[in-house]
Amino acid sequence: MNRLLGYADPLATRAGETVSFMLSADAATRADVQLVRLLHGDVNPIGPGFVEREVASTLPAEVEVVPQAIHRGSYAAVPPSAALADLPSATLHAFICPSLPGAGEQTILGCGDGKASGYRLLIGADGRLHLRVGGAELALGRKLVANFWYFVAASWDAETGRMALMQKGRINRWNSKIGPVAPFDLDDSAEGEGGAFAPASGARFLIAASAGDAPSHLYNGKIDRPGVLGGVVSADTLAAMSEGRGLPAAASVAFWDTTAGYTDTGIGDVIEDIGPSKLHAHGVNRPIRAMTGWNWNGREDSFRLDPSQYGGVAFHEDALIDCGWQVTLSYAIPADLPSGVYALRIRSGEVEDHVPFFVRAAQPKAPIAVLMPTFTYLAYANEHLAFDAPIAQAICANTPVVTPEELQWKEAEEFGLSTYDVHSDYAGVCYSSWRRPILNMRPRYRMPATGVPWAFPADLSLIWWLDHAGHDFEVLTDHDLDREGLDAIKPYRAVLTGTHPEYYSSTMLDATEDYLASGGRVLYLGGNGYYWVTAVRPEEPWCIEVRKLDVGSRAWQAAAGEGYLATTGERSGLWRSRGRPPQKIVGVGFTTEGMDESQPFERLPDSFDPEVAWIFEGIGERELIGDFGLGLGGASGLELDRYDLALGTPPHAHLLAASFNHSDNYPLVSEEVAYAFPGRGGTQDPQVRGDIVYFTTPNGGAVFAAGSIAWSQALPVNGGNNNVARILGNVLSRFGG
Repeated sequence: MNRLLGYADPLATRAGETVSFMLSADAATRADVQLVRLLHGDVNPIGPGFVEREVASTLPAEVEVVPQAIHRGSYAAVPPSAALADLPSATLHAFICPSLPGAGEQTILGCGDGKASGYRLLIGADGRLHLRVGGAELALGRKLVANFWYFVAASWDAETGRMALMQKGRINRWNSKIGPVAPFDLDDSAEGEGGAFAPASGARFLIAASAGDAPSHLYNGKIDRPGVLGGVVSADTLAAMSEGRGLPAAASVAFWDTTAGYTDTGIGDVIEDIGPSKLHAHGVNRPIRAMTGWNWNGREDSFRLDPSQYGGVAFHEDALIDCGWQVTLSYAIPADLPSGVYALRIRSGEVEDHVPFFVRAAQPKAPIAVLMPTFTYLAYANEHLAFDAPIAQAICANTPVVTPEELQWKEAEEFGLSTYDVHSDYAGVCYSSWRRPILNMRPRYRMPATGVPWAFPADLSLIWWLDHAGHDFEVLTDHDLDREGLDAIKPYRAVLTGTHPEYYSSTMLDATEDYLASGGRVLYLGGNGYYWVTAVRPEEPWCIEVRKLDVGSRAWQAAAGEGYLATTGERSGLWRSRGRPPQKIVGVGFTTEGMDESQPFERLPDSFDPEVAWIFEGIGERELIGDFGLGLGGASGLELDRYDLALGTPPHAHLLAASFNHSDNYPLVSEEVAYAFPGRGGTQDPQVRGDIVYFTTPNGGAVFAAGSIAWSQALPVNGGNNNVARILGNVLSRFGG
């Protein structure tokens, strides 16, 4: 099968602006292209099925799609420089903490290949430190140990023909996997005969990779304060350098101070050379900063307190932030194109793909906005939980079912990872980007672990119902809200969330809170929302960052001292852990998740208060609300939120309805469990439920919260004629008026 794949950049734009499409095929082909508006994706027969609407546009009828390469791996590159290319005598040095020594050849520092020209300091496939110059090679006898800090140095002198190599363990009580009590002898050194040196003219100096047609021999682990000295330096000088002192400035060709450049609001991808030539290294595929270095002493847990202890830069062979594909075609969006969820549909023979993007109105006119959770889409982008997480089968209470296409995708893993995955060295993935094909952000996608739509395709159920019911609405995205804050949503009378608004920035939380306090109305229609502290750089919105800390439902946990975002300088983890549980804003917050079944909501006494009777017009007193749905057969399921006065639910909030009888596959979330003891499942713990809440806010504002991912997936059942839709219609009629 000749796959067709692509991505849009930007993912979210405004009518009147331009969006570009980067497309690729396994083999060159002609493909039909069509602009479509996406309305529904889930093909479950109890719903409307797949629904798209073709849109007339200026796009060509067909385009040539050619293969475009993907180069995974993070590294840092220095522009070509004679100062680094022509070094017949030099010393390389760095602190390193390799995470996968022995897993193939990995370059630490180098310019050229070290054989025909230039030099390379590397970890060989044997797990030992090597120096390669002019075709000659020198290796140490002692293998490097994973996740231990070392000082390494290599030197050569073409005139004398001598080469030297050394490594020295730099373990303290905090910085390595194992401490000083283990009797490891990590030190080693060697000398040997060298070959003729040939300048690597025109070659780039790379940190954590080898240069060539594409970067290769990618390094896994941390590198701290690497540098190049002119000439061979003495053993005493190297000993002093291994202790973080005595760098001979006069001999410095380049010294990349990985602790330089930190600000209170984070650090960028440029690694500053404080040497004489200012040969700054530029990070590719977002090497991870704000990481502890060789000298971390465990006292400071943030780079903001002492940047000198945060020189570690983590590199990974499987990192992917930007495919860097060439633009296949661009589309100038008409200023009068209605706001909505769109896609470029591409077809060649039997092969088809949809490349989604979002269009907001040039000037807001509708009373209602749907806030599409694009941060969440990126957080889950290309996640591999059904394949890699042993706990997935237990969580879902079923054996994951995957398609042949998903098996191919998993085998290649070519399109990068999600923040639910780990790198090849088991370090957590903290970055995710839209500048790559995102295979699970497609309208027909169903999560292999559960067989139900998740995130983007699930949110299309809400889009279909709003369109079908004739509501006048526009779409915004998390990226719009993060960039513009309150100004993005202020024009609307009511804002609806997607099914899973899990990843939020401080700007987004502030804007939502300020919107409500100034009279706005929010319909929170999801589960596990406002959960993880997430951020983007304003100038690089395509890449989110999140770090999973000590509590929360997490696929990995950040290492000690590495809980602060390089993007903004703020502590990541749960918003709840920073004093902002979602109950304080929308009345409910995450309480449980389960993937085996969903339940209906049942009315509670507050729902009969005359003050809220309008919400339940047309609903019977004992009528089950949502005993149906595309999300496991009910309106309350998958991930659920609850009312909790102790966590900040406004005291005047009405607890309108709740779901009961969930299975023990719905356990109480980990952040609620201070002590582990039996009885935390759905058949035993009363906190395992989903709640519907309503309350008013200052200046005529209000919140309606249906704390369930499955809520909006019940809307399309029976052609949109059901009691979940009736309640939502009642609320929208009041909120939008």
